[in-house]
Amino acid sequence: MKDFSQLRPLTAGRLLEIWRSCRDIQDPLERVLRCNGRILADCCLQEGTPVYRDELDVLADLTGREMERLLRRLAEGGGEIPSSQAEANPAFDPARFAALGGRRE
Repeated sequence: MKDFSQLRPLTAGRLLEIWRSCRDIQDPLERVLRCNGRILADCCLQEGTPVYRDELDVLADLTGREMERLLRRLAEGGGEIPSSQAEANPAFDPARFAALGGRRE
């Protein structure tokens, strides 16, 4: 997962724009993934700048579970993101996580 420091919630109007831009996608799974990817592309920021170019960049970087977690956090109001997993969970051991096949060192 790319590093970012803030999840900025979108206005209802912007969410509607995103939904409208996706509603013609015929496959329901693709429609949901691309719509959620567009939302996250607009919301994931590092120092005020989006970290993802577009929904395809999001889909290439995040798992479905990661997307769901971020979308839930957005629904709760977004906000600042801990700068590291260890900050979010003091018991987190990055070396052990990497040894178990995790993605971050």
